[in-house]
Amino acid sequence: ELTIKKSYIEGLGLFAKEFISANTKFGISHIKDDRFENNYIRTPLGGFVNHSTTPNCEFYKDGDYIILRAIRHINIGHELTAEYWLYDMSS
Repeated sequence: ELTIKKSYIEGLGLFAKEFISANTKFGISHIKDDRFENNYIRTPLGGFVNHSTTPNCEFYKDGDYIILRAIRHINIGHELTAEYWLYDMSS
């Protein structure tokens, strides 16, 4: 249901190949691991989600994992975005 392609936001991004309903869970974006910056290692899923202050997805903690899910319907061709809270956006 997702593909990676050039983003209008930055670099590459995740895009919907089909209509995605709100509350769809996409999977694990980060795994807790104290050896890495911010104590998490990012999965490929987490590596292609671009930041937005008006996101259509959200990251949420579930034990030692951070999961990505849709917070509203996403139409075909639209980029998946989330508001970053694990990383410092000012640097």
